[in-house]
Amino acid sequence: MSAESLNTRVAVRAITPNRRRRTSDSGVKWGSPAVYLVALVLITICITPVLYVIIGGFRTNSQITLDPSGFPAPWKLGNYGDVLASSEFWVAMLNSTISAVGTTAGAVVLGVMASYVIARYDFGGRGIMYAVFAAGLMFPVTVAITPLYILIRNLGLVNSLAGIILPQIAFALPTTIIILVPFLRAIPKELEEAASIDGASRLGFFWRMVVPLSLPGVITVGILAFVGSWNGYILPLFILSDQALFTLPLGVQNFASQYSVDTARVLAYTSLSMLPALAFFSLFERRIVGGLTGAVKG
Repeated sequence: MSAESLNTRVAVRAITPNRRRRTSDSGVKWGSPAVYLVALVLITICITPVLYVIIGGFRTNSQITLDPSGFPAPWKLGNYGDVLASSEFWVAMLNSTISAVGTTAGAVVLGVMASYVIARYDFGGRGIMYAVFAAGLMFPVTVAITPLYILIRNLGLVNSLAGIILPQIAFALPTTIIILVPFLRAIPKELEEAASIDGASRLGFFWRMVVPLSLPGVITVGILAFVGSWNGYILPLFILSDQALFTLPLGVQNFASQYSVDTARVLAYTSLSMLPALAFFSLFERRIVGGLTGAVKG
């Protein structure tokens, strides 16, 4: 090897780390500004109606009439105080909580069990069963509302919270199973064999190992089921007729019909109705993203 080629290689090796160092020292590589511009526009479109409703609850009807897009001047807390002081709002809040918690519990428990069978057991028709649940994602409740109402009426569940909880569980199961099956498939079979050697039964392995390991996916599907039930409108509209059983979406409609001329108070009621679900979703946003990411990787 000549001295000239040796010097060239030494120089290349000396330069290469410096290039890498300069690349790493430059920080995160940002994407195209157009992507951030589009994201900013979409965020603005999504958040503007929510802010308008919340801020509108702090205004008076005259302020809304004179300047529909303006800010409160002065800010009025009486609208929110009147809504919070009404028993109608708290009754609807309680009904929505019972419906959402019942739907979440049923969807998570049944979804984990069904997903475990589909993901870990080999049997005839497993692929068909999974395809049926996947097809359920394309089956909206509005399409099935008439036969669903007839079924609930025959079961004697009309005008009861159970009449909306059971169908909501059924409509939440496809999403639950589609998300949980990849989590459960990713659990190594060696772990199950080791648990079997240690004397753990299949149910013991399910409760002690499968559920804790799939906890990110369980939390994700639980949040999605809770928010979906909280915001449900069509099903309670057809099933419930007693105002004492109205959930918050129906409560908003009923309140708006009673106070149709009091726009500010209606906006305050609407804001308080959506804030629990919005806060719940915001607090567990990372859990949802992490659970969906794990499902895709699985």
